[in-house]
Amino acid sequence: MDAITVVKGFKDILPEEAFNWQRVEQFARTIFADFGFKEIRVPILEKTELFTRGIGDTTDIVEKEMYTFSDRGTESLTLRPEATASVLRAYIEHNLFSQNAVLRLFTIGPMFRRERPQKGRYRQFHQIDVEVLGSDDPRIDAELMIMLVRFLNGLGLDNLNLDINSLGCSACRSTFREKVIAFLKDTQDDLCEDCRRRLHTNPLRVFDCKNETCGQIIKDAPSILDFICDDCRNHFEKVRSSLESFELPYRINHRMVRGLDYYTRTTFEVTIPQMGSQNAVVGGGRYDGLVRDLGGPDISGIGFAIGFERLMALLPPEQTAVPPAPALFIAALGNQAREVAFRLCNRLRLKGIPTEMDYEGKSLKSQMKKADKLGSRYVLILGDREIETGQGELRDMRSSTQQAVPLDQVENHIIQLEK
Repeated sequence: MDAITVVKGFKDILPEEAFNWQRVEQFARTIFADFGFKEIRVPILEKTELFTRGIGDTTDIVEKEMYTFSDRGTESLTLRPEATASVLRAYIEHNLFSQNAVLRLFTIGPMFRRERPQKGRYRQFHQIDVEVLGSDDPRIDAELMIMLVRFLNGLGLDNLNLDINSLGCSACRSTFREKVIAFLKDTQDDLCEDCRRRLHTNPLRVFDCKNETCGQIIKDAPSILDFICDDCRNHFEKVRSSLESFELPYRINHRMVRGLDYYTRTTFEVTIPQMGSQNAVVGGGRYDGLVRDLGGPDISGIGFAIGFERLMALLPPEQTAVPPAPALFIAALGNQAREVAFRLCNRLRLKGIPTEMDYEGKSLKSQMKKADKLGSRYVLILGDREIETGQGELRDMRSSTQQAVPLDQVENHIIQLEK
């Protein structure tokens, strides 16, 4: 009978890789806490309406990529394709806006999209998602980007490009939208099927299209920055001056619109040049009307999402590590020695000293090889003779020295060595 394998587009995170994920997650929690963020954990399964209303029913995510199904009743449910809508649903449902004027939240976990699997892209993928709710102050936008770059730099990622743009408000985009439609009118037959279909419903999506022909066509299109109103322009200028006050380099990318419908005003991406065409590791922006559209109060918001798999693939070698080795390996020879080893091993573990032992009755040579493979600093050798004399042989694997240690003092001896 053939073994069952993982579902196409999904991936196991094996122990050594999971250890590095945990390190990055913990670093994120530390940095985010410094900036006043609190963690929220939301379900992976939501009502489909949350995403059709929140993300937009003309986006690729909603049209093509969501894992949607009916439960045993008539309700349509969806595995979350992104986290912002879920976080805002919880924010509204639990009246979190009444507790804090400005609330800073983050969540870390899996998302699901049924897109074509390729290197670094999976149907179950993971994101670090960060949101600030309750303020439209442009300094909040800059602060979020300052924190983001601090986090990425702290992981050893220095060769970064921060791209920013403003999408203006709904009034700004209305005028710009008509200009884009007029610009594309004579070339619409050359657009890809998706862009042709969206031309009169969501024409700005052509700026986010990855088709090369569409990219060439849109290259000479009007710039959104030529159409934003005075309020949006002042907002964008304050974002820029706030970034400059921290000497944080950025580039204005007036072609960047992001792939989701809810963005307004500030949008941003962090790209890494050596990644090639798919070089964005972080994307985000402001969504000042989204809380209202999901049934909550008219509250401003801004956030970003980091692709975890892509981030981990970019970490420099010095930022990756293997799980910590046990402090002590007990090489026990014989049933009586294994009983002593079992008690000692777990007493040390209960005191916070990582300890391993052999349960299979292997030879001393085999056990020493296992201790070496595990990277254990010390090996305690126990056999009938050591039990009779009450003296175990403690070997330092680094210096290849060995000393006799009274068995009733082994615990304290190892604890002192670990201090």
